[in-house]
Amino acid sequence: MINTLMSLPRRGKKKMKVKNLLPAVAMTALLVSGAGVANAEEGGQITKEEVIKAQEAWGDAIVAIGDAYTDHRDYEELAEKTVDDLYGYDEGIVLFKPTKASEEPFRLSEDEAVSYFVTGIVPEDHGFAIQPWSDVRFENAGIIIDEDSALAMGHYYFTDANTGEETEAEYTFGYYKDEDGNLRIDLHHSSFPFNPNQAG
Repeated sequence: MINTLMSLPRRGKKKMKVKNLLPAVAMTALLVSGAGVANAEEGGQITKEEVIKAQEAWGDAIVAIGDAYTDHRDYEELAEKTVDDLYGYDEGIVLFKPTKASEEPFRLSEDEAVSYFVTGIVPEDHGFAIQPWSDVRFENAGIIIDEDSALAMGHYYFTDANTGEETEAEYTFGYYKDEDGNLRIDLHHSSFPFNPNQAG
């Protein structure tokens, strides 16, 4: 299996499946113009600024899904669009290890990723994005740029919309640039900081 993964071509050179956009203007504005991920320079090297915009887009989308859930709007459709727009499942393999996943720790399909964010096909999921959260902020420990791919690692912080309390987690995100110049996530690993009192 490892050899198969290693021999795959870069997905940034493959054609992207184009889907119809949802009619909701707010969803489109959030994930395209407002988030600032789309319309990056086609081809060319990924920049640090593009990675930061991609992180902001991800955080804004998580907050928006929670808002939709609270307001009794179609949060599931928004979650599906978020995963479809920000991750690379339509183009190849995505390695996703969510923070609060143990029975099925790896989410290698789009449906499994959506399930983690809003519940669905994985029984253990409680809907991470429908917590809900009022803010998500990233603090990068470092960003590595390699032409049409990038890696970022650090801490991100989630503010509970009900209590105002902040939860810290650790992340590694991998990005590649598709043919339209958009950054897509192909690696997402998240975990809570190590607690020495729980070492076994």
